[in-house]
Amino acid sequence: MTAIRSTPVALTVAGSDSGGGAGIQADLKTFHSLGVFGATAITCVTAQNPGGVSAIQRVEPDIVAEQIDRVFDALPVRAAKIGMLFDAGIIEVVADAFRRRKFHALVIDPVMIATSGARLLKKDAIAALRTQLLPVGALVTPNLAETEVLWQRRVRTAGDLREAARALAGHFGVPFLVKGGHWPVGGRAVDVLCDGRELYEFRAAYIRDAKPHGAGCTYSAAIAAHLALGHDLVDSIRRAKRFVTRAIRGSLRVGKHRALNV
Repeated sequence: MTAIRSTPVALTVAGSDSGGGAGIQADLKTFHSLGVFGATAITCVTAQNPGGVSAIQRVEPDIVAEQIDRVFDALPVRAAKIGMLFDAGIIEVVADAFRRRKFHALVIDPVMIATSGARLLKKDAIAALRTQLLPVGALVTPNLAETEVLWQRRVRTAGDLREAARALAGHFGVPFLVKGGHWPVGGRAVDVLCDGRELYEFRAAYIRDAKPHGAGCTYSAAIAAHLALGHDLVDSIRRAKRFVTRAIRGSLRVGKHRALNV
């Protein structure tokens, strides 16, 4: 009788993207590509395509919590990522779900502002994000706009990336990966990690005119997948950086748009 190999499980708690390029859809594609079984808790349903978001419908917080509970009841979740949460009520139940389980293999993508400029987190929910959710994670992965909201300062130089990563990791007591992918430094896309002690830089070629819708979701999902596969944090980020760079470089033409090739 052939033995059935056990597959690592990762959970994504995020919104649904009707265009298929970001959110839950991007996370599941990434998990599958990296050999990880993906489970989901959907927080919002969005009406969107690569050009923008036209409508958002939240899922009731108790249903979000129920989804997470049922996944943990049956599946051996090794790592998780959190994406779009939208409001304080959802943030509170999600933070509680991971906190009471003492589950720390958690990558938090603090989805506040889409690359298109659409606001994906209510302004009055930022306080709940800062005080309840961020301290629970193993890693937080803000883009430049989100870094400026959390740091409450502008990011204008490579030195700012490093200073922001160190300040945010120190303030929240959680490693921060500040992503500079939309702002090239010397022709490179540079992300800076502060784990609370050391600074690490992750560099890749900056791919001009790519417009990589869903790259942030894919990147954080890939980090979570590698954590589920047993890699440490720095190695998981390094592998995920290579993965998302290849996905951007090999983008597929879908109608008038380009989609990540995961």
